[in-house]
Amino acid sequence: MTSEKNLRGVLRSEVDRSLSKDNIIIVDSLNSIKGYRYELWCLARAAGIRHCVLYCDVEETQCRKWNIKRREKDGISYTDVIFEDLIRRFERPDSRNRWDSPLFELWPFKDGIEKSSHAIIDLVSYITKKVDSKTRDVKILQPTIATQSARFSEANSLYEMDRATQEVTSAIVEAQSLAMGGPVTGLSISHDLPSINLSRSVGLPELRRLRKTFIKLTGQSSLSGPPPPSDADSAKRMFIDYLNREIGS
Repeated sequence: MTSEKNLRGVLRSEVDRSLSKDNIIIVDSLNSIKGYRYELWCLARAAGIRHCVLYCDVEETQCRKWNIKRREKDGISYTDVIFEDLIRRFERPDSRNRWDSPLFELWPFKDGIEKSSHAIIDLVSYITKKVDSKTRDVKILQPTIATQSARFSEANSLYEMDRATQEVTSAIVEAQSLAMGGPVTGLSISHDLPSINLSRSVGLPELRRLRKTFIKLTGQSSLSGPPPPSDADSAKRMFIDYLNREIGS
């Protein structure tokens, strides 16, 4: 389950980096957890693009036959334990959920999969259709304040924020390495900055998530408040205060 969770995280990151209004991204994976499909939908909404789900519906008995056939052919298949776990945790897409809509359904065992399949034709039409003021059957997701990318008032603010938070992250990683993986307490990056006091050891993936969240929150606050800092020391101070609040001792 840990490997599965990590894989979903890698896929989500790849999607996040690849999304744009000029790309068509196909996430060809199980996507069997509705919460994960919701996360992918949120990424599409943040990018302000269209989104849909293609569901290949196959009966459980046929899935078992396919899995056994693959095992007999080349040995590459799900173990019985993993197969039963996937069946138990599978959450069927529902077009009534906004993150599963529009929903296109295929029945590969009954109908086969052809380029001329109605579901595939409809899906391709939906994804590639030119959108204008008269279009009614294609929904472009609109980003909300919670999903909008950070907007900074000065040209160098994003650069300074990114560089400053990266320096703090690198300092924490180095300090933890010297402490043999122990928590960082009393770490001073500069005499005029607050000390970093973390209650536990923090891995690099978690530090990256916290850094990304901090930058996004700072950008969101600038929508209705003062702009984020454009100098490195102010950005470092804010990021250190944020870390001490989130995981401080």
